[in-house]
Amino acid sequence: MVLLALSPILWLVVALSILHMPGHKACLLALLISIVVGMGLYDMTAVHAFQAFLEGVALACWPILLVIIAAIFTYNLSLHTKGMDVIKKMLTSVSHDRRVLILLIGWGFGGFLEGMAGFGTAIAIPAGMLAGIGINPIMAASVCLIANSVPTAYGSIGIPLVTLGSVTGNDPTTLATYTCLQLAPLTVLCPTLMTIVAGGGKLKALKGMTVMCIAAALGFLIPELIVAHFMGPELAVVAGAIGAMGAIVGCAKLFPVNDPEYAMPSHEDEEPVTAAGGLKAWLPFILIFVFLLATSKLVPALHDPLNLIKTSVLIYDGEGGAPYTFTWIATPGILILLAAFIGGSVQGAGIDEMLSVFKKTVINLRFTIVTIIAVIATAKVMGYAGMTHEIAVTAVAATGTAYPCIAAFIGSIGTFITGSATSSCVLFGKLQTDSAMAIGATPAAQAWIAAANATGACAGKMVSPQSIAIAVASIGVTGVDGQLLKFAVKYYVPFVIVMGIIVYFGQSFVG
Repeated sequence: MVLLALSPILWLVVALSILHMPGHKACLLALLISIVVGMGLYDMTAVHAFQAFLEGVALACWPILLVIIAAIFTYNLSLHTKGMDVIKKMLTSVSHDRRVLILLIGWGFGGFLEGMAGFGTAIAIPAGMLAGIGINPIMAASVCLIANSVPTAYGSIGIPLVTLGSVTGNDPTTLATYTCLQLAPLTVLCPTLMTIVAGGGKLKALKGMTVMCIAAALGFLIPELIVAHFMGPELAVVAGAIGAMGAIVGCAKLFPVNDPEYAMPSHEDEEPVTAAGGLKAWLPFILIFVFLLATSKLVPALHDPLNLIKTSVLIYDGEGGAPYTFTWIATPGILILLAAFIGGSVQGAGIDEMLSVFKKTVINLRFTIVTIIAVIATAKVMGYAGMTHEIAVTAVAATGTAYPCIAAFIGSIGTFITGSATSSCVLFGKLQTDSAMAIGATPAAQAWIAAANATGACAGKMVSPQSIAIAVASIGVTGVDGQLLKFAVKYYVPFVIVMGIIVYFGQSFVG
């Protein structure tokens, strides 16, 4: 029976990893399988199957797809207005040492892009930029795969953790805090690992870089943890990335690194970016930060009344169903769109141009839209039919109280299959909490184990075929997929093992 409960997930493994079927087609078939199994073996009525599907569509469209479309639109608009070119010039002017530029662009700016847009931009753009300024393309892709492992859980304005909260019923702020704590060891190590890779895998690459690596790590971790704890997941990685970029730039100016072995060609012949030009280029992203901050719980005068503008609808009326709430104004997607249109107009784009970019963004994301709707609807059908619960019971029976050791691994499998931390949280989030309850975990420990799904999703992102494909495309080198995957696996395996240990022992500290 458990194999049939697993059938939608097993199908996704086969379809995506072996048959290499397009994600949207594979996920639509997974949805069909979940409905057939739910109705045929779990006594789910046709009405309840349809209601579960509708609730999945509602969750997918508002707020998940709204945020994704808005975030990618903001990035595409910055490309259209040439603002991204100015940002690139500002970043590459900081230092002539490739190790510094790799940290600044791959770690700092890559984290910023993940927090603002996600969905591959944090690998594609930094890797392309690094290769474009003369860094070995394979090296550029490799360091960006490592760098993207940490911020993935908070991608696209925190949507994986917001979604995990919706699926599991846990507070997203608590999940964001726990995820940050679980990822802390990797966050601290990541700049050091990237620097070693930048030096060809040799420890001597750390010479003169120790202070900068520590600053880059703590500059990321401390703001991320503070924002996650007090505000939630939406701006945690954005704050961490800004802190990291500030720390790297500060160290580059106060403790300049001038090792000839890692020197890059000078760009002094280029016209410098003015303060006004830089501000204009960064404006859409600055406005997103300001708008999300102003409508957060830290500003109750705005947060409280805006959150009253909502509609609750009971979509699924079976056992376990609860009204689904549409928050119309105080939702990140609306605020990101507002910031994008204001920033784009200041950068000189007309309303027709911006609407054209928006239309192209939606068209380019059409398969992603279908995929996310299908994945979330599948998870809803499996959850309401009782399939997820049966998988959880079986997993607990096999592992007992040691289940937390494999929680992060399960989350990583979800991202490996789908290429998305959000999809992983949808597929396995409920499984994690059901398993935690089955072993008698406290409510706090249940949230801790649920957060492990997002933590594991970060590891899975490194080895996901989708991430590898994006990295290869961004550097313009063909036939190196296997080489990059082999490289990423070396970091994935110890990451998952360490996360398992942290999750297992950490549950006793959270309660």
